[in-house]
Amino acid sequence: MNIKIIALGKLKEKFLKDGIAEFQKRLTPYANLEIIELQPIEIKDEHLVEKILDEEADKVLNLVKPQAFLITLEIKGKMLSSEEFAAKIKEITNSGVSEIIFVIGSSYGLSEKVSKRADFKLSFSKMTFLHQFARLILIEQIYRAFKIIKGETYHK
Repeated sequence: MNIKIIALGKLKEKFLKDGIAEFQKRLTPYANLEIIELQPIEIKDEHLVEKILDEEADKVLNLVKPQAFLITLEIKGKMLSSEEFAAKIKEITNSGVSEIIFVIGSSYGLSEKVSKRADFKLSFSKMTFLHQFARLILIEQIYRAFKIIKGETYHK
């Protein structure tokens, strides 16, 4: 399985980079993981948010192949337990899809263009997290999902 995480913004904190690198390494036996960081466009005028989100959307959607399964992280997405998330990953894999792409938007969220293209909208919580934390949480949950799918001891 090929998994791509497209994230707007770069990681700055060393502890997050270290955590993500650790889970990337752990995921190696289960999936090929690629993380693509896109530079968000700076918004200086609040009236331009939608226009700029659409510009960011074009960058994101250019990286999404038509046959890829696209999962967006959104506040209004569906919340899943770790077991349900694992079942979703297994269902996608069993459907013959060879690439799953996750998109983490900027602090302003995602354009409606990206949201409309999504095959599934995922929410981690009703709480708001830093986007950098969301990336670490996502990669850990992907790893956990594969451990659950394989029946291996990690998830308790």
